[in-house]
Amino acid sequence: MTLSKWMRQADVDDGNKPGTTRSESAELRDARRRIRLLEQENEVLRRAAAYLSQAQIPGKGSTRS
Repeated sequence: MTLSKWMRQADVDDGNKPGTTRSESAELRDARRRIRLLEQENEVLRRAAAYLSQAQIPGKGSTRS
């Protein structure tokens, strides 16, 4: 079974059969990882912006007269 998978993947990598090559799979995996990281960073920035915008509202939470 394993040998047949390797042979099938080798045919795909060589361009003899349609499918996703190993390099394409690795590139896709890296891209998904990068997208996930960027989405997390974006969420942190969104939360920070919301927090800072609340802190900038005059009279809210301050005891100034």
